Amino acid sequence: MIRVLLADDQALVRAGFRALLDSADDIQVVAEASDGEEAVRVARAERPDVVLMDIRMPGVDGLAAAARIIAEPALEKTRIIILTTFDLDEYIFEALRSGVSGFLVKDTEPRDLLQAVRVVHRGEALLSPGITRRLISDYTSRPRANAEPSPRLNGLTDREREVVALVGRGLSNEEIARELVLSPATAKTHVSRAMVKLGVRDRAQLVVLAYESALVTPGWSGRNP
Repeated sequence: MIRVLLADDQALVRAGFRALLDSADDIQVVAEASDGEEAVRVARAERPDVVLMDIRMPGVDGLAAAARIIAEPALEKTRIIILTTFDLDEYIFEALRSGVSGFLVKDTEPRDLLQAVRVVHRGEALLSPGITRRLISDYTSRPRANAEPSPRLNGLTDREREVVALVGRGLSNEEIARELVLSPATAKTHVSRAMVKLGVRDRAQLVVLAYESALVTPGWSGRNP
């Protein structure tokens, strides 16, 4: 059973999410919170598998609360999905860098919300490829300091570097498999091994690392040489 904490300052929104999540046989809402401070306190007490966290709440907002939860050693297995009203919130990339597992817009289809909770709980993915691409497009359109190849990439095989670059482009495991003519299981294995070697929590941080280390650059559309 996937144990979920709902954090949103609107009671009606929480009620709607609870009804949807509790309708699934494998998901249970174990607690609710109406602000970030309460979300941190409840997360410490309940140790949920997944937190659905509204990004904009009074007092301690969702990002600050998420950062505090991520910093708790006892909550290292808790995954956080940020909920936002906007497709591309200006803080989303910073949230992913800090260790948040992904984000969803509040008008996400019900079946997609349920699947997102399951996928993030498994640690296999964080965002739909479409949302990832929009996020990447927004990030790469901003002026940045020159990125340099990270020494952390030195431990990767050529194939793993190629796979990480494709993850950085927003491709799913199935799309990576088609691109590199691999089985989906093999693509998933390469992604998992790269995550372990690079010490990242999930695909979100893998995307961030791919861009910040210059493994992928804006406009890149093919395989590495």
